[in-house]
Amino acid sequence: MPDDLVTMDKIVALCKRRGLIFPASEIYGGIANTYDYGHYGVLMKKNVADEWWRSMLFERDDVVALDSAIIQHPRTWEASGHLKGFSDPLVDCRKCKKRFRADQLEHAACELKPSKRPGEGADCDLTEARDFNLMFETTMGPVKDDGAVAYLRPETAQGIFLNFKNTLQFARKKPPFGIAQVGKSFRNEITPGNFIFRTREFEQMEMEFFVPPDEADRWYAYWCEERRHWYERLGIRPDSLRLRPHDPDELSHYSSATSDVEYAFPIGWQELEGIANRGDFDLCAHAGVSGQKLVYRDPQSNEEYVPHVIEPAAGLGRAMLAFLCDAYDEDEIGGELRTVLRLHPRIAPIKVAVFPLLRKEGHPEAAREVYETLRRRFVAEYDDGGNIGKRYRRQDEIGTPYGVTIDHQTIEDQTVTLRDRDSLSQERVPIEGLADLLEARLRADWTSPKID
Repeated sequence: MPDDLVTMDKIVALCKRRGLIFPASEIYGGIANTYDYGHYGVLMKKNVADEWWRSMLFERDDVVALDSAIIQHPRTWEASGHLKGFSDPLVDCRKCKKRFRADQLEHAACELKPSKRPGEGADCDLTEARDFNLMFETTMGPVKDDGAVAYLRPETAQGIFLNFKNTLQFARKKPPFGIAQVGKSFRNEITPGNFIFRTREFEQMEMEFFVPPDEADRWYAYWCEERRHWYERLGIRPDSLRLRPHDPDELSHYSSATSDVEYAFPIGWQELEGIANRGDFDLCAHAGVSGQKLVYRDPQSNEEYVPHVIEPAAGLGRAMLAFLCDAYDEDEIGGELRTVLRLHPRIAPIKVAVFPLLRKEGHPEAAREVYETLRRRFVAEYDDGGNIGKRYRRQDEIGTPYGVTIDHQTIEDQTVTLRDRDSLSQERVPIEGLADLLEARLRADWTSPKID
């Protein structure tokens, strides 16, 4: 179950206070459920994406990378079924003018009486449900009336399917193999919300794994477990994750099996990533509309077949939110409350912070020299603002695993104080060899201290 210590309000406040994530267009009053990533948020998001790429590309030999266009040929969405079927049921309240998803009214609150669900209040007047297509429409061309209708992609997957033939030719791969990409997608959600959990503009980390048809079930089971373990390897507590297979009535029309990796967010158990056995639907659909042959021919047996597809699809923002929630912790030091993000060192925005104890007596010069050495190896930060306790707290709140303090003894014997974020241990270590020591610790296996 969700950790009672962690609330969405605390996460939102911390992210804004420390410049990780904040509302977009804030000087104009903001725009609903749209967020900008600040300096530390950008660094952390990059680290999460890099870890995904590491697991998909650099630790495997059977996956290649792709970066497909956000705007694809309009017939892409005809073939994929998005033009006809990518919609949610929408209802309007004639009284408060709010819109709700008709299939999620039990999770919504009436605008006028938040203790009631939409439609339960005497003053509620809901319209009949109607389909609402979730794709953002635009036009290509200098004049709107003369331009061709186009769409911002609602998922990155279709760009992968369109490039299946190209990839077969240049990558010299044969099934089983995958094509992976990270990129922006756009969905005109009726009721986005819960911070960055559901937004209209978001980043996906998707991989389409093409397999011989008779191997699809085995690879589906493999990717379900592999993707769950990825989150655990990056520090999320196992009891905060679960793998939930979809019931038959939940399955998409193209899927023979789908499972969600779910996380116990402060708002309850919610989907973190979906793994689907998509069969041969996508390649067959695009072959039918485009007239192109999208098959694999075995050069030895001359056998020709349409590969089946296993798709692990994750949201980068949701992954960020899960890591933040799972890392959030509070403790008491010297009678004062400390907020700390116990992030896995590999995804922490800053790896080490360097602090001169004083702004005089040679401390800044020595600290700068240490900092310049460390920043060549890691993402480091120099911090000389405020007393040393406040500087420690700032770094704790953005999840920096190590702090290096330069003091009077440093000037005398060329040693520094190395502070550990989680244990709060402090040890004297020589400047010579400090970078090697930190690199070894950052690369070492790590387990969340929140695991009992």
